[in-house]
Amino acid sequence: MSRARSRPLFRDIDCVRIPVPDLAAGLSFYRDKLGHELIWLSETAAGLRLAKGGAELVIHVESSRGETDLLVDSVSRAIERITRSGGSVLEAPVEIPVGRVAIVADPWGNAIAILDLSKGRLRTDAAGKVKPSAGTPRRRSHSRRVR
Repeated sequence: MSRARSRPLFRDIDCVRIPVPDLAAGLSFYRDKLGHELIWLSETAAGLRLAKGGAELVIHVESSRGETDLLVDSVSRAIERITRSGGSVLEAPVEIPVGRVAIVADPWGNAIAILDLSKGRLRTDAAGKVKPSAGTPRRRSHSRRVR
Protein backbone atom coordinates (compact mmCIF):
# COMPACT_ATOMS: atom_id res chain seq x y z
CA MET A 1 0.00 0.00 0.00
CA SER A 2 1.37 3.40 -1.00
CA ARG A 3 0.98 6.27 1.41
CA ALA A 4 1.02 9.79 0.03
CA ARG A 5 3.39 12.05 1.91
CA SER A 6 1.78 15.42 2.49
CA ARG A 7 1.63 18.06 5.16
CA PRO A 8 -0.99 17.25 7.81
CA LEU A 9 -4.18 19.25 7.26
CA PHE A 10 -5.09 19.82 10.91
CA ARG A 11 -2.63 22.17 12.65
CA ASP A 12 -3.90 22.00 16.21
CA ILE A 13 -6.99 21.89 18.38
CA ASP A 14 -8.35 25.42 18.52
CA CYS A 15 -10.96 24.82 21.18
CA VAL A 16 -13.39 22.41 22.75
CA ARG A 17 -16.84 24.01 22.73
CA ILE A 18 -19.25 23.00 25.47
CA PRO A 19 -22.87 24.22 25.53
CA VAL A 20 -24.23 25.54 28.82
CA PRO A 21 -27.80 26.69 29.52
CA ASP A 22 -26.62 29.92 31.15
CA LEU A 23 -23.23 31.62 30.79
CA ALA A 24 -23.07 32.75 34.44
CA ALA A 25 -23.79 29.22 35.65
CA GLY A 26 -21.20 27.84 33.24
CA LEU A 27 -18.59 30.27 34.55
CA SER A 28 -19.49 29.37 38.10
CA PHE A 29 -18.84 25.71 37.36
CA TYR A 30 -15.86 25.74 34.96
CA ARG A 31 -14.05 28.84 36.27
CA ASP A 32 -14.99 29.11 39.93
CA LYS A 33 -15.32 25.44 40.90
CA LEU A 34 -13.02 23.68 38.42
CA GLY A 35 -10.36 26.41 38.38
CA HIS A 36 -10.13 27.32 34.68
CA GLU A 37 -8.94 30.91 34.23
CA LEU A 38 -11.14 33.22 32.16
CA ILE A 39 -9.33 34.40 29.01
CA TRP A 40 -12.12 36.18 27.17
CA LEU A 41 -15.84 36.84 27.51
CA SER A 42 -18.51 37.79 24.98
CA GLU A 43 -22.28 38.07 25.30
CA THR A 44 -22.74 34.41 24.31
CA ALA A 45 -19.49 32.62 25.11
CA ALA A 46 -16.41 32.55 27.32
CA GLY A 47 -12.93 31.23 26.64
CA LEU A 48 -11.19 29.47 29.51
CA ARG A 49 -7.56 28.42 29.77
CA LEU A 50 -6.70 24.73 29.93
CA ALA A 51 -3.83 23.64 32.17
CA LYS A 52 -1.51 22.83 29.24
CA GLY A 53 -1.34 23.49 25.53
CA GLY A 54 -2.80 26.26 23.44
CA ALA A 55 -6.35 24.99 23.03
CA GLU A 56 -9.15 26.67 24.94
CA LEU A 57 -12.29 25.46 26.63
CA VAL A 58 -15.15 27.56 25.25
CA ILE A 59 -18.46 27.49 27.06
CA HIS A 60 -21.36 28.94 25.10
CA VAL A 61 -25.10 29.45 24.95
CA GLU A 62 -25.16 29.64 21.13
CA SER A 63 -26.47 26.13 20.49
CA SER A 64 -26.97 22.83 22.26
CA ARG A 65 -24.14 21.21 20.31
CA GLY A 66 -20.69 20.58 21.68
CA GLU A 67 -17.76 20.28 19.31
CA THR A 68 -14.02 20.25 18.99
CA ASP A 69 -12.74 22.81 16.49
CA LEU A 70 -9.61 21.84 14.57
CA LEU A 71 -7.38 24.64 13.33
CA VAL A 72 -6.48 24.75 9.63
CA ASP A 73 -4.54 27.30 7.60
CA SER A 74 -7.51 28.01 5.31
CA VAL A 75 -11.05 26.65 5.56
CA SER A 76 -11.49 26.90 1.77
CA ARG A 77 -8.32 24.93 1.00
CA ALA A 78 -9.14 22.40 3.73
CA ILE A 79 -12.59 21.80 2.22
CA GLU A 80 -11.01 21.25 -1.20
CA ARG A 81 -8.61 18.69 0.22
CA ILE A 82 -11.25 16.93 2.32
CA THR A 83 -13.76 16.63 -0.53
CA ARG A 84 -11.03 15.51 -2.98
CA SER A 85 -10.15 12.80 -0.46
CA GLY A 86 -13.69 11.43 -0.11
CA GLY A 87 -15.10 13.66 2.62
CA SER A 88 -18.03 16.06 2.34
CA VAL A 89 -19.27 19.43 3.56
CA LEU A 90 -22.04 19.30 6.18
CA GLU A 91 -22.22 23.06 6.88
CA ALA A 92 -20.79 25.57 4.41
CA PRO A 93 -18.17 28.02 5.65
CA VAL A 94 -19.40 31.06 7.54
CA GLU A 95 -17.62 34.17 8.70
CA ILE A 96 -16.88 34.45 12.41
CA PRO A 97 -15.02 37.21 14.27
CA VAL A 98 -11.64 35.42 13.97
CA GLY A 99 -11.97 33.98 10.44
CA ARG A 100 -14.10 31.22 8.96
CA VAL A 101 -15.60 27.98 10.25
CA ALA A 102 -17.24 25.02 8.50
CA ILE A 103 -18.42 21.55 9.43
CA VAL A 104 -17.12 18.75 7.22
CA ALA A 105 -17.39 14.98 7.39
CA ASP A 106 -14.90 12.22 6.78
CA PRO A 107 -15.93 9.33 4.45
CA TRP A 108 -17.61 7.60 7.41
CA GLY A 109 -19.84 10.54 8.31
CA ASN A 110 -17.92 11.80 11.34
CA ALA A 111 -18.55 15.54 11.70
CA ILE A 112 -15.41 17.68 12.01
CA ALA A 113 -15.46 21.41 12.75
CA ILE A 114 -12.64 23.26 10.98
CA LEU A 115 -11.63 26.82 11.73
CA ASP A 116 -9.10 29.29 10.38
CA LEU A 117 -7.82 32.49 11.96
CA SER A 118 -7.77 34.50 8.74
CA LYS A 119 -9.07 37.65 10.51
CA GLY A 120 -6.75 37.35 13.50
CA ARG A 121 -7.47 36.72 17.13
CA LEU A 122 -10.27 38.24 19.20
CA ARG A 123 -9.45 41.58 20.76
CA THR A 124 -10.28 42.03 24.43
CA ASP A 125 -10.15 44.81 26.98
CA ALA A 126 -8.18 44.57 30.25
CA ALA A 127 -11.04 42.62 31.88
CA GLY A 128 -11.09 40.05 29.08
CA LYS A 129 -14.37 41.28 27.53
CA VAL A 130 -14.38 40.87 23.76
CA LYS A 131 -14.27 44.15 21.86
CA PRO A 132 -16.75 44.26 18.96
CA SER A 133 -15.30 44.03 15.46
CA ALA A 134 -16.89 46.30 12.90
CA GLY A 135 -18.72 44.49 10.11
CA THR A 136 -18.26 41.00 11.52
CA PRO A 137 -21.37 38.79 11.68
CA ARG A 138 -21.98 37.41 15.17
CA ARG A 139 -22.92 33.79 14.38
CA ARG A 140 -20.49 32.21 16.81
CA SER A 141 -17.83 33.57 19.12
CA HIS A 142 -14.77 31.44 18.72
CA SER A 143 -11.61 31.48 20.70
CA ARG A 144 -8.16 32.87 20.13
CA ARG A 145 -8.21 36.30 21.66
CA VAL A 146 -5.57 38.97 21.96
CA ARG A 147 -5.46 41.98 24.23
